[in-house]
Amino acid sequence: MPLSPDLIALLAPPAPTRLPLPAAAHPAPGVRLLRGAVYCAPTDIRPLELDLWLPDEPQGALPVIVYLHGGAWRTGTRGEMSPRMRDWQPAPFARLARAGFAVASLDYRLSGEASYPAQLDDVTAALAWLDARAAELALDTRRIVTWGESAGAHLAALLALTAPVSGCVVWYGPADLTTLPGQDPPGAYDPADPSTPEALLIGAAIADAPDRARTASPVTHVTADAPPFLILHGTDDAVIPLAQGEQLAAALRDSGADVDFRPVPGADHLWAGLPDEDVEWCFHTSLAFARSHTTDQGPIGA
Repeated sequence: MPLSPDLIALLAPPAPTRLPLPAAAHPAPGVRLLRGAVYCAPTDIRPLELDLWLPDEPQGALPVIVYLHGGAWRTGTRGEMSPRMRDWQPAPFARLARAGFAVASLDYRLSGEASYPAQLDDVTAALAWLDARAAELALDTRRIVTWGESAGAHLAALLALTAPVSGCVVWYGPADLTTLPGQDPPGAYDPADPSTPEALLIGAAIADAPDRARTASPVTHVTADAPPFLILHGTDDAVIPLAQGEQLAAALRDSGADVDFRPVPGADHLWAGLPDEDVEWCFHTSLAFARSHTTDQGPIGA
């Protein structure tokens, strides 16, 4: 027997913007963490959550970093910034909160759950959730920097190019899915293979769906209205070639946008091969970029 409209309405979950916020944890001195706030409830899939890292005593409305994890769009966790930073104490997100930012680290639908553009829809929905709850959380959503690594950097770039944000940090992210196969060593990438991470993202092999691959590529969305970008990419990246970072930087420059492209000598994907002090440099360079594009204040200790 079908449910009545009244019963359907009663069974519907509350809108994520009306759900109670998680209880605050205190993972580091001076830092509050709201872990697992539901920001979106797509039909027929798990609720999507974010972790919100905040300074304990904010000085006014906080600029926001929206962080997107890597994992080839197939896996990954919002709980960490990068494998090379897994053992940092305090953790990278706590450091950013101490530096005066709110940090929203997001879930998004993985390629085994939905094809693109579901992932971009999800992270765009997170911006709407942050905006709707800005007053109660003391957020200044006019000052948002997107930041991601690898697959998350791809989504961070797409979000920055399709929504009003203040800046974007890209760590070794794919920029053009159509040129990626030809930038790998000969024979390393088959564009007709439907099982590559990029094919699983768009729901078809790159060779079979070039229009879909272009639509899912950040370079396609670059305009003169793009926000400032910081692109860090390892010169020895064997997963996402350095040429991808070069291509995004060139597209931004050609459009007249502000871009700072920094090849990282000797770095493989995930900053593998870098000395610890150089990984710290990547983090602090990115923090300085985020600060410079969200505040006029002087340096704040991280």
